[in-house]
Amino acid sequence: MIKENPYVVCFGEVLWDIFPQGTRAGGAPFNAAYNISKMGTDVKMLSRIGNDELGEKLIHQINTWGLTTDYIQVDNEHPTSTVIAKIDEENEATYDIVNHVAWDYIDFLPEHEELISNAEAFVFGSLSARNPKSRETLLKLLKFAKLKIFDVNFRPPFIDLELIKELLFQADIVKMNKAEMRQIMQFFSEEYKSEDESAAFIQNHFNIKEIVLTKGSKGARYFVGDQNYGFSAVPIEIADTVGSGDAFLAGFISKRVQLKSPEEIMKEAISLGAFITSKSGACPDYEYEEFEKFKK
Repeated sequence: MIKENPYVVCFGEVLWDIFPQGTRAGGAPFNAAYNISKMGTDVKMLSRIGNDELGEKLIHQINTWGLTTDYIQVDNEHPTSTVIAKIDEENEATYDIVNHVAWDYIDFLPEHEELISNAEAFVFGSLSARNPKSRETLLKLLKFAKLKIFDVNFRPPFIDLELIKELLFQADIVKMNKAEMRQIMQFFSEEYKSEDESAAFIQNHFNIKEIVLTKGSKGARYFVGDQNYGFSAVPIEIADTVGSGDAFLAGFISKRVQLKSPEEIMKEAISLGAFITSKSGACPDYEYEEFEKFKK
C-alpha cells in the first residue's frame, strides 16, 4: 500500500564540491535527494552544516531548489564540508574529502524516530558513517527504517571493513558498482568468479533481498530474490560523470517506492543516470518534462 504523500529520507553528507571551473553543492546522498525531488517524490535531507558563510550559502541553495532544510543541523564547532574535486581526461572525478566536518557530527534527535518510521525509504552510504558520532546516529536511525537502501559508495581512505559488514547486515537493498562488488568479495576472502555468483554470495551472507549493480557504459543489473534482470546503458555524449551513480539511484528509488515492476524501476534509473551524465554537474537545473523527452 502506497501512502498518499510518500517521502524518502536521505542521510549523510551535504557539502561544496570545489571544481577547477567553480563550486557546486553536492555529496552523494544530497545528489540523490535533489534528483529524487526532481522526479516528483518528496524527500528530506538529514545532515549537518557549519555555522559559517559556506553553510549559509548551502542552506540558501537547497531552499532555492525547493528542498526542505528542516532536518539539516547547524554545528558551532565544525565547518561546512568542502571537497576538492578533479576531473580527468576520461571525464571521471576524483575527490579529496576533508575530514572532521559538520556532517561527521550529526546528532540523533527525538523527532527523528517519527521521521524515519514514516518514510517510505531511508537512504544511506558508508562515507557518512566514517566518524563515530554520525555512525552512532545512523545505527540508531536504521532501527526505525522500514526500507533501508545502502549506497556502498567507497571513498578511500574512508573504508572500514567492520562498518561495511554492519551496514550490509542492516540493508534491504544495496546499490554498488562492479569495482565495489569485487572489493566486497575480496573483504570476505571470496574469489570473484562472476556477477551472478558474487550477487548470490552477498544476498545469502547478509540476507539482502535486492542488489542493484551499476556497470557504467555496460548498463546495470537488478538481482531480486532468485530473479535477476539485465539492462543496457543509454548511449549519450558525456559531459561529466559527477553524480551519475547518485542520479541512477534517485531514478531507482522514485519508482521503487511506487512499487513499480523491475523493468519500470530500472528504466527510470538508467535513463536518469544517463540524463545527468549528459549534463555538467550532479545537480543540474532541469524540469521533469525535459527528462521525459530524453527518456523517449
